[in-house]
Amino acid sequence: MMAFPLVMQADNVKSDSVAIGSVIDEVIWVVGDEAILKSDVEALRMQGAMEGVKWGGDPDCTIPEQIAVQKLFKHQAIIDSIEVTDADVAQEVEQQINYWLEMVDGSRERLEEYKHQPLSRIRSDLREEMKDRQMVQKMKQQLVSDIAVTPADVRRYFKDLPLDSVPFVPTEVEVQIIQQTPQITPEELNRVKDELREYTDRVNRGDASFQTLARLYSEDPGSARRGGELGLMGRGTLDPAFATVAFNLTDPKKVSKIVESEFGFHIIQLIEKRGDKVNVRHILRKPVVSDEAIKSTIARLDSIADDIRAEKFTFDEAAPYCSDDKDTRNSKGLMSTNMMQTGHTSSKFRMQDLPPEIAKAVDTLQVGEISRAFQMINQRGKTVCVIAKLKSRTDGHKATVTDDFQVLKDVVLQKRQNERIHQWVVDKIKSVYTRLNDNYKDCKFEYEGWMK
Repeated sequence: MMAFPLVMQADNVKSDSVAIGSVIDEVIWVVGDEAILKSDVEALRMQGAMEGVKWGGDPDCTIPEQIAVQKLFKHQAIIDSIEVTDADVAQEVEQQINYWLEMVDGSRERLEEYKHQPLSRIRSDLREEMKDRQMVQKMKQQLVSDIAVTPADVRRYFKDLPLDSVPFVPTEVEVQIIQQTPQITPEELNRVKDELREYTDRVNRGDASFQTLARLYSEDPGSARRGGELGLMGRGTLDPAFATVAFNLTDPKKVSKIVESEFGFHIIQLIEKRGDKVNVRHILRKPVVSDEAIKSTIARLDSIADDIRAEKFTFDEAAPYCSDDKDTRNSKGLMSTNMMQTGHTSSKFRMQDLPPEIAKAVDTLQVGEISRAFQMINQRGKTVCVIAKLKSRTDGHKATVTDDFQVLKDVVLQKRQNERIHQWVVDKIKSVYTRLNDNYKDCKFEYEGWMK
């Protein structure tokens, strides 16, 4: 069986860099009508290295098979007309980017250097990846939606389980927060807006191009390197206020009015519209939070904490009225996370899964105690001030049916779901066209039947 090289066309090749006709990529597998490229495997290998993923067996075989299995689920999801929303995709894209930024100490420049791409391109590529991932996840959920586990199933499963096989439940905490964003002074807001008005005037007079000003002054490093260009984006992937203006632009020669988003202030210029997507360039300027504003906000939060300690009111009562964090204020300040394996939302965190500043603040607290106020950068890149309460702490221990029934139920449920999924893949391989080149014929795959 032959490999399927992708060959550069002569009109796309610079003679001093790549020889005409040289192979730049290779189709190594085909699953249904989906091709798997060698570059896909290398990209997943790089991402795994960044995130500390340990591949079982030979990565040269494990990684392409994992991609192939995902293609099977995607193939079925398309057949079943499974859809995902732009808003859900956009949210997961930002979560992934924030996770990567945390791994490189919050530096966009380091992330771009590691990925060899500007942040705007990283975000654009992630949108397709996350869309496929969500389709696959929904497909899996549909396949196991009828599986249920009873208390009797849980007790029966763990009755004869060896002690060394009983799951260990790591230390988990529940945390409540009250967050306040330091106020920007009117003078600082006017300074930023005046700068943006000056840039607009310079573009309109022809003194400088929008691209040049974006490279020099925009505080969005990823797009600044590309002259402010964001790439084609759907409405759901953009900040709502930004999207409203961007999608209403009609003249590529004009610059938009000043737009305030959760990231700062922008001016925008249209590049093109294509279907339900738009490509624009922008210049972002962020107002600077003064030390005085931070100190004032910290003092105000410390005063609130003192009043709670004095029992003038409770943390639960204060959070909805005093916090400006839209993710937690309606739940009395209680933080929560989405559990990827089960699809459930949980308020219990392992310490390493909390934002570092919050984990540090609650690490030495006793249950019920409230931290001193501290500042941090939130997921939207803004400086905020926070007080945190340790609502509960469960020390790490071997799971018991009495105390950890939900944990054990999830173990049994996950086992049955995995068995269902595994059998589905085995059956699907038999019915879907697959083809892979001879380099993989000696691989020891998890599933049989790839070679036909």
